[in-house]
Amino acid sequence: MNAVPVTDGLYETRWPPGLHPAGPAAAGFDPDRLEAAIRLLEQEIAAERLPGAVVVIARDGAVAAHRALGWAAVYPRRRPMTPGTLFDLASLTKVMATLPAVLRLMEMGEIRLDDPLHLFFPEYQGDGRQEIRIRHLLTHTSGLPAGSLSLREPAASQEERIARIAQVPLEAPPGSRIIYSDLGFILLGELVARLSARPLERFVREQVHGPLGLEETGYLPEGERAASAAATEFREHLGRYQCGEVHDQTATALGGVSGHAGLFGTAPEVAAYGQMWLDGGSGVLSPASVAAATRDQTPHIAGDEHRGLGWIVVHEGAAFLSCGDLFSVGSFGHTGFTGTSLWVDPHRRLVVALLTNRVHFGRSDHIRRLRPLFHNAVAAALK
Repeated sequence: MNAVPVTDGLYETRWPPGLHPAGPAAAGFDPDRLEAAIRLLEQEIAAERLPGAVVVIARDGAVAAHRALGWAAVYPRRRPMTPGTLFDLASLTKVMATLPAVLRLMEMGEIRLDDPLHLFFPEYQGDGRQEIRIRHLLTHTSGLPAGSLSLREPAASQEERIARIAQVPLEAPPGSRIIYSDLGFILLGELVARLSARPLERFVREQVHGPLGLEETGYLPEGERAASAAATEFREHLGRYQCGEVHDQTATALGGVSGHAGLFGTAPEVAAYGQMWLDGGSGVLSPASVAAATRDQTPHIAGDEHRGLGWIVVHEGAAFLSCGDLFSVGSFGHTGFTGTSLWVDPHRRLVVALLTNRVHFGRSDHIRRLRPLFHNAVAAALK
């Protein structure tokens, strides 16, 4: 592979509200140690285990680093990554679109977390389904399995696909186990659309991304913006690599807009979204909602991964988390299958948005080790 292209976009970027360029020292980092963290990504790219990445590291709104590394696409032709490259955010959709939309409905008095699902989806009755609450969907404790291939099969309507979820057997009684489930967030996205009488993407734009000044974040990119996005996986049925179109096949079957996947965004805007949570909601969400969503909602369930509302929450004794070993208890974050992640450490006032297009090279697990190594190095660079 050719030498890894590196672009520092710190002073060229339109920073959304809440973030401003500063540089490592001014943001409270040891510059040499922070550079060592960036080198971990460069080494992964040079070893051809990762096509490229864009990272934004900020402390209390001061941007210490914004670096574009490697390639937005290697196949069928090379395109260098840029500081503003658009990424398929995959499951970051859950916490960047669906979660804040549900919280806004709660703040508006439309729902409460302990409302039963069958209040809005009457078909959820029998075999324990009547016990599923909104809270269970948000914490992945509904008992619903990870996904369902039947959602990708032909259907007469979107409503028919959503109705199919009601036929999926539960894997555990609601509230008893954490089972990471796309199905639960698909239902939450549909809930938002039904209660707001708007398409999910419109409600999220009006209530969340628009007020935050996130101009690039959204569903279904078009034109040149889509064509210049970070490329994802080769699809046999298409005969080409995907670029600017949703990678998740279930989200594709649902029209590209879903509560579990489908959102696109840039590293600066993902970081700005994380900063909103540090800033108590920035007037978009209430401080009370922020506190509830980032609190450990599953302390009674054993396991390394505890859940807030949507978020993974670091708890005492947690292990094997993508934020590594040095983020504070109470930190929260999420990952996306395409290679994306966002982690927030409220104790250190730290936001790290790491966006990669790792699936462009296939579905290896190298990212599972790289993420914690990188986040450890970032945390260690703080003065």
